[in-house]
Amino acid sequence: MTLWGTDTVRDVAEAVGITNLNKEVTSALCRDVEFRMSLVLEQAIKFMRHSQRTILWCSDIAQALRVLDVEPLYGYESTRPLRYGEASIGPGQPLFYVEDEEMDFEKLINAPLPKVPREMSFTAHWLALEGVQPTIPQNPSVLTNTTDNRTIDSLLPKTGTGPNQTLAAMADSASASTTKPLVKHVLSKELQLYFQKVTSSILDPAQPEYRAAGLTSLREDPGLHQLVPYFVQFVAEKVTHNLRDLFLLRQMMELVDALTRNDNFNLSPYVASMIPPVLTCLTGRNLGPGAGGNGATINGTGSNPMDHFELRDFSAALLQRLCSKYGRFSHNLKPRLARSCLKTFLDPRKTLGAHYGAILGFKAVGGGEVVRSLVVPNLKEYEDVLRGPLSGGEGDLQKAEAEMVVRAIMQALATLIDDDVPMMNGHADGQSDTKERVITKVGEVLGTRVSEDARLTRAVLDT
Repeated sequence: MTLWGTDTVRDVAEAVGITNLNKEVTSALCRDVEFRMSLVLEQAIKFMRHSQRTILWCSDIAQALRVLDVEPLYGYESTRPLRYGEASIGPGQPLFYVEDEEMDFEKLINAPLPKVPREMSFTAHWLALEGVQPTIPQNPSVLTNTTDNRTIDSLLPKTGTGPNQTLAAMADSASASTTKPLVKHVLSKELQLYFQKVTSSILDPAQPEYRAAGLTSLREDPGLHQLVPYFVQFVAEKVTHNLRDLFLLRQMMELVDALTRNDNFNLSPYVASMIPPVLTCLTGRNLGPGAGGNGATINGTGSNPMDHFELRDFSAALLQRLCSKYGRFSHNLKPRLARSCLKTFLDPRKTLGAHYGAILGFKAVGGGEVVRSLVVPNLKEYEDVLRGPLSGGEGDLQKAEAEMVVRAIMQALATLIDDDVPMMNGHADGQSDTKERVITKVGEVLGTRVSEDARLTRAVLDT
């Protein structure tokens, strides 16, 4: 049983003079005709799909016949619609045919000649100039969204037809704004998904293995340079709005640390945006839920109010890496950081944690040179800030914070020690006189501890 009828084969055979056609031959011809038609349709559908169409044209059939080395059909073309006529050859047997248009030769002869086509010429114009499309006749003036066929009128400039076009341009402040970006930054779906997964894993306190995997990926994976400004903005937003969450602040510093350790990134354009979050975690006034309290005591319930010192230590190490790695790209980076730390250090209204971070900042920015010029001359006046908290009792939070500040100052002064400085002599009178000189220079609180190290004493007195 075939789709092609045997009666049609017999009619065609009789039309060419073959009257006695065997039944087996007729069925074989039907199968062969059906195979040939399916082969032509398959080739025609390929032409249709390559032309980005869903409708099969007559030209597709003609191209398929040409490919199969078959004589193409004549008399039909897909550029004009076909008109079908109906004729009746008997009761209930309509016959449809293609109407042929009758042409009058007198009309064709007397018809006016078509216009002479213009000569071919070429002109050059700017399609876009620095990302902005100029308004010239050659460029389209209406932007159309191909996804939903809607015209984007908001992207077009507002022009008025009246004498005062300025008022017409001010009608829509959004479209009249001149702060439109010249280049639109488009991220692929894979990078967007990667950004979402990494940020969510870093902020998940219940999945330490996911946090480690996300940070490891940022340290080692190449091809993520397009996400650098998004990560920098993410860190700035989280640090600005979550100063009481030590876990989140720590994770943001871990993220910045991972970015700086990836050798595939060029972070020099983003250093100015990365420094403020790091400096906030270093010299912030109150970091964590229990920091900066007056008269508070250290207890074992909840979070330890001394945990913010660990965050400040990590931020100082991160600031030192940024200065050493990218300081040569900005000549005023280190002086600006030194001024910011000095402003915090000389402000008695700041907390001891902020002073601790400022001292670590001096050490991270310039080492012994900055400590010699900015820290040592102000230690005598800074003794008034330390004397009150250091006189507290056992378990006092401010006393513990003051001890951390003293320890940070001693570490900063240790950078002044030069290996070539000769040892002090062992005479008691000389040691007593030296101790008095150190106390006179840096105060009693720090002078007593500095005088215990002969090399540190000599380094402080030589500044």
